[in-house]
Amino acid sequence: MGDTRQGEAKGQAPQAGVEAGDAGTLAEQGQHIAHNMAEVFDISGQIWQKWMQGQIQDGGVSHPDPLATWPTYAEFLRVMWDNPRQVADMTIDYWAAQQALWQKSMLKWLGAKEDGAPLDIPHMMKADKRFAHKDWSENALFEYLKQNYLLTAGYIQNAVNNVGEMDPKERKKVALYTRNYVEALNPANFFALNPEVLEATANEKGENLVRGLKMMLQDLERGKGKLLIRQTDVDAFEVGKNTAISPGKVIWQNDILQVIQYAPATEMVYAKPLLFVPPWINKYYILDLNPKKSMVKWLVEQGYSVFMISWVNPDERHKGKTWESYMFDGASAAIDAVLKETGQKSLNLVSYCIGGTLAGTLSAYMSKTNDKRLNSTTFFTAQLDFEDAGELQCLVNEHVLDMMGEDLEKGFLPADRMAAAFNMLRANDLIWGYVVSNYLLGKDPFPFDLLYWNSDSTAMPGLVHQFYLREFYIENNFAKQGLEVRGEHISIGDVKGPVYHVATKEDHIAPAPSVYRGAKEMKKADIRFICSGSGHIAGVVNPPALNKYQFWTNADMSHETLEAWLQGAEETTGSWWPDWDTWLKKRSGRQIAAREPGAVNGVIEDAPGSYVRKRFDK
Repeated sequence: MGDTRQGEAKGQAPQAGVEAGDAGTLAEQGQHIAHNMAEVFDISGQIWQKWMQGQIQDGGVSHPDPLATWPTYAEFLRVMWDNPRQVADMTIDYWAAQQALWQKSMLKWLGAKEDGAPLDIPHMMKADKRFAHKDWSENALFEYLKQNYLLTAGYIQNAVNNVGEMDPKERKKVALYTRNYVEALNPANFFALNPEVLEATANEKGENLVRGLKMMLQDLERGKGKLLIRQTDVDAFEVGKNTAISPGKVIWQNDILQVIQYAPATEMVYAKPLLFVPPWINKYYILDLNPKKSMVKWLVEQGYSVFMISWVNPDERHKGKTWESYMFDGASAAIDAVLKETGQKSLNLVSYCIGGTLAGTLSAYMSKTNDKRLNSTTFFTAQLDFEDAGELQCLVNEHVLDMMGEDLEKGFLPADRMAAAFNMLRANDLIWGYVVSNYLLGKDPFPFDLLYWNSDSTAMPGLVHQFYLREFYIENNFAKQGLEVRGEHISIGDVKGPVYHVATKEDHIAPAPSVYRGAKEMKKADIRFICSGSGHIAGVVNPPALNKYQFWTNADMSHETLEAWLQGAEETTGSWWPDWDTWLKKRSGRQIAAREPGAVNGVIEDAPGSYVRKRFDK
């Protein structure tokens, strides 16, 4: 298991011929280890006490099954019971594979020379980066632990995904829950089963555990009794200092948003302004992360007048806010502020993620009420038809909505709830990898601006979030002409005008097939749909200078599925931003002298403003 013994003499009684100085060194090492282990026990007690205090403050565990997993698993057990032959065949295959693994492991334990060929077992999971340490492949015991885990986890997930006939949505739920279960049981997550951790503990005499548990205690204190796993060095970044640094001014605000106008970078700008409606689940500065990745910076350099909504991080004061509040007191009011500032009658609206869902409902309402303030609308990874809305849909049901009643009493959903949901979708990368690195190896997280943004979570107004989950994720009313806004029944098909629609191929938040389905339903819109490579963030925030990924275009939107659309699509290497720029320029009017931020509305404060600076964990 690697060099965990630190030499044969270490940790043993002095033998004949051992110098007195060496014995003293051994005694000192023993004292060092004993001291560290005592500190480990002490910090562990503090962690337990801090966690218990958090449970007491939170009222204890009142929901033993908060995601209502039992009905889903009960249905899956029924399906297994109804398909005994298939279950039996899978079980036989599993034990045959276990026998092959055992034989290979026994030969290695006995010192037999390996043929070098890897195990060829159907459904066996691939090893993740936590199995990178050499002992997972070179040490017979740890290799067996790894292979046995990968084999068992693969067969469990194969059964979950393939036994019998099951409602696809229920199947997706049980697959998500099971994946989280098997990822939690990875042997790399446990001190005694991870050779890298054992080696580090021997080499550092337990100091890695002391550092790691101190970090865990700090994370519990930040989370007020809930474990907020740090994914980056949160002290290495500061909003307005080394992220969200594009120059500009806050030129308008109310109790739910600020409007930022960015300083021009060219002498002439296009007359039609751009207004961004970002998601309020996360903060807007993913679009202004740093100078090399900033979409805001790139757009002002192309000669656009760029405005950004910065949503408030809500608290008890926002208890009465609704979806219509965010539509009319939010996005619509911001449109008015931008039009007043620029003297224009219409603007180009740009939206991202849930901001796109809001922009879609607002655009549909404006079309039905003959409101002409939108010149064009751009959607980034925005779901409008939620018929098959990805794995997040697995976490939404009536039971979850009923539990939200407690949060409605205080008016908002705490920021850590949404953060936990998103982390759950990528638990290996966003949870367990950091558990091992931070708490078992005692390593400080690497400073990474994207993960700093990811950890800068926001709360959700309770009524807004409940409306979003029920009307979109559960009822899918916007796709069915059943969404009522101020007495008007609106749907995706009501959206008119020029539309630029972006999906990302590997998106786990807004799956590309779901985004395409919503785009197809814009029958009255003049739509350009593109599919970008990569995922929900990297597929959108992909500056041309990086020359990464690719995108696909196809003017024929008659295809029923994204897969069929892609078969006839043209692939272009690199960023889709220049394609959007070409499309946008045709809809941005003539060029005029650059605008000074706040020349009409006045200046409230410098960008990035005060709303975006509020963190829930500080």
